[in-house]
Amino acid sequence: MRFTTTTPGSDPSAVLYNRCTVSLGDGAITMEEIPCRNLEEVLGGFGRSFQMLAERPVQQAYTPENPLILNTGLLTGSNVMTGLRSYFSAYSPLKESRKGLPAAMWSAASGKFGSKLKWTGIDEVVFEGRAEEPVYAVFRAGENGPEAELKPAGHLLGLSSHDKIMALQKEYPEAHFAAIGPAGEHYQQVLMGAVALSTENQLKSGEDKCRFAGRGGMGSLMGYKNLIAVVAQSEDRLPPVGVEMRDVNRDVVKGGGSNRFQPLAQGGGGGTWANLEVLDVFKAVPENNFRSIAGKRIEGLYRDSVEESLHVRSEACFRCGVRCHNNLYRKNADGSAGDFVAKFDFEPLNLFGTNLGIHDGEKVAELIRLCDNLAMDAISLGTTIAYVLDYNARHPGNTILNGATFGDYDKVRELVLATGTGSCDLIGHGVQRLSTRLGETGYAMQVKGLELPAYLPETNPGYAFAIAGGHMSMGTHMMVAREGKVSMDEWVQAITQQGLLQVGYDMIGLCKFVGLGLGHDFVVRAVKAATGLEITSAEIVAAVRRAYLRGLALELNQGYQDDEYTLPQQVFSEANPTITLPRFVTREFLDEMKKRVWDAFKPEMAGLLPEPDGKT
Repeated sequence: MRFTTTTPGSDPSAVLYNRCTVSLGDGAITMEEIPCRNLEEVLGGFGRSFQMLAERPVQQAYTPENPLILNTGLLTGSNVMTGLRSYFSAYSPLKESRKGLPAAMWSAASGKFGSKLKWTGIDEVVFEGRAEEPVYAVFRAGENGPEAELKPAGHLLGLSSHDKIMALQKEYPEAHFAAIGPAGEHYQQVLMGAVALSTENQLKSGEDKCRFAGRGGMGSLMGYKNLIAVVAQSEDRLPPVGVEMRDVNRDVVKGGGSNRFQPLAQGGGGGTWANLEVLDVFKAVPENNFRSIAGKRIEGLYRDSVEESLHVRSEACFRCGVRCHNNLYRKNADGSAGDFVAKFDFEPLNLFGTNLGIHDGEKVAELIRLCDNLAMDAISLGTTIAYVLDYNARHPGNTILNGATFGDYDKVRELVLATGTGSCDLIGHGVQRLSTRLGETGYAMQVKGLELPAYLPETNPGYAFAIAGGHMSMGTHMMVAREGKVSMDEWVQAITQQGLLQVGYDMIGLCKFVGLGLGHDFVVRAVKAATGLEITSAEIVAAVRRAYLRGLALELNQGYQDDEYTLPQQVFSEANPTITLPRFVTREFLDEMKKRVWDAFKPEMAGLLPEPDGKT
């Protein structure tokens, strides 16, 4: 990016970003410098890409007119801790309105790929059209600026996501990679394909420690476009860390907000894994398709239990002091780490564990490993399989697929493999389509066509207003368990004010585990230290709000109706019997909450999308 001002809030066009447009159909590649139209475009990520998608009248995801937009945030590739994020945006193959129109969507991931792309001199790539044959794209820092080319990718087909990355590493030193797996290659049968992004740890160790842009099926869209991988090749371009940057990063590590994600040995909570035991106190861990059984078997996935058979190591992303993720290894005879197995945190361990009735750490880790190698979204896959198991338990004389029911690890493993290799589109098309086909939608755990993450829907009516997948775009998922908030005023305020700011991290380039709210002066200081730009907290919050509301307006533009802003019907008809948290989400509560939220949002949404003549 190039700055010709220090105050982009008053003059955003004085900030320019470098866009590369790749026409996959004919191989044409263009580079251009684009002036930002508003502060959302300065911040980057989906704040920029959703404005492009709003200008595209796309009726189905798998069409050449649907662009795949790969970009970064303002702080991606900077010295600000956690500034690593990459964003993939498009109209989603998976998330669609009941009218059958695809929703605008983005998916974010860490790793070092985003930084490498930024260091090539490119801030955004737009992949247009569709290649006739499988290709991969290479972006590199050249002597006279960024360079790009398309190369044949036939030799990568059929490889796991990890193996694709390791094969490319042999040819491209000083590079990082984004690749699809077999699931994305079978894009017709699998709408939940993920994009795997390489990490420093992965490339140095050879262990399959990818990060994933999972939500919404961006890997499947890459498969449709015959874009198998992306290479970003550049020397590292991090400047020295000055005093201001040192203080900013110290706030991340020492400020307290990220402490709950730090390892137990550092006084933290041990990553999101800790949520399992926190929620189990209230019997609010999803079990057997988002129910709560309140039995003792769940303790088999407590950290202490898993450590009896597997070695657990807390590790961090590139240059990050928040060691938030837990990697599992086989345990050698002396207790040391052996072969790497899988990354183990709350979402995948729950959705492939307790929610499927499986409580053995080694078995759950194997399911996670398979999902990652095939490159599917763990949330969509695990939640859809849970529906299959629930359906079969309800229809013992008329089961579907292989007849798997809760706790049947071997048959669940078969379903994971079958889905990822393209032979089970019933699961690969997601739970909304499957439940509609079977005529039993009430216990399908989805909102607006996107599968729910591992938090009970009756504890989070904010799901109805998330625009990119539950907890990742509406920060209300632990409000009841951690804060005890159940009143109407509290929930309307959370959704219309603080909760929606969760999406701002997916604009600016920071990880949500930074642990500090987006309105915190930390962000102002981080931007100033990294870029020299002076953007106030109020300006950042206002830009994030506009970007969120633009996303909500895009949903309405793609046919979403008011009755789709709801929760699974089971929340109202079959209350979880054992949960000890307050039971406050009734239909009446949700209806009143929605009315008040829309009353707050709709006046602000006017003018955020282009008019048919192109004016805004």
